[in-house]
Amino acid sequence: MQSTNGSVNGSQNGSTVTAAPALTPAQVQRYSRHLIMPNVGSAGQRALVGAKVLVIGAGGLGSPVSLYLALAGVGTIGIVDFDVVDVSNLQRQILHSDSDVGRRKVESAKETLEAHNPEVNVIIHEEPINADNAMDIVPNYDIVVNGADNFATRYLVNDAAYLAGKPLVDGAILVFDGQAATYIPGQGCYRCLFPDPPPPGEVPNCAEAGVIGALPGLVGSIQALETIKIAMNIGATLSGRMLIIDALTMEFREIKVRRNPDCKLCGANPEVTELIDYEIFCGIAPPQAVA
Repeated sequence: MQSTNGSVNGSQNGSTVTAAPALTPAQVQRYSRHLIMPNVGSAGQRALVGAKVLVIGAGGLGSPVSLYLALAGVGTIGIVDFDVVDVSNLQRQILHSDSDVGRRKVESAKETLEAHNPEVNVIIHEEPINADNAMDIVPNYDIVVNGADNFATRYLVNDAAYLAGKPLVDGAILVFDGQAATYIPGQGCYRCLFPDPPPPGEVPNCAEAGVIGALPGLVGSIQALETIKIAMNIGATLSGRMLIIDALTMEFREIKVRRNPDCKLCGANPEVTELIDYEIFCGIAPPQAVA
């Protein structure tokens, strides 16, 4: 529910967004299709303009997520990525084009988002998110969206969002399969469903198994919708359930995600009270020193 003091009450979705002041005439024109919706209106749009969203990754999922958030009018979008654009990215990563090959993804992303909506404030974090910097970055945002493609980052972002008290909108893609879920602090987390990562090598990533190019658009759009609903505090999110997508058969199903009282992170007696070494946790050998 939206309060009269310009804030969005976070009791339902875990996020407290400070709404922007009155919309400018240019914003009224740009977001007119939102403003005529009874469950959005001026209050909802001002919440979007006031929202600060952190997107982990400027790749397959981060591309549609950040693009649709910018188009929707989310005022501040932070993007964390340290990779460069490769030609093999272009069949799915719609933030980038052929002329961006070799550029830093965060630079290409910022340019694309600002071209679509000059009003958006794009903050780039050109570095890998890790246990050393996550708690310097995550607390500065209202909502976290995870588009990482490896388990070390997935667990790190889950833990950091929970410890910072931020809602997490999670997504994953592989071949023709996708999944999306929303984790609200106090209502369960990724570790409630998957306490520990699978053994190294058991689950391939997109670089090893591939992914159909349109699938990130589908899952990323779902993540963007979840983020928008959280920012405006409307509708029912995927909190408490995970959406599983088989794009080859176009079947959608849900599995329940209940808060585990024995969860290592959000349970009654948590073992994880600060960020850990996630590469070792996920069975990834630390890099060897070069003589």
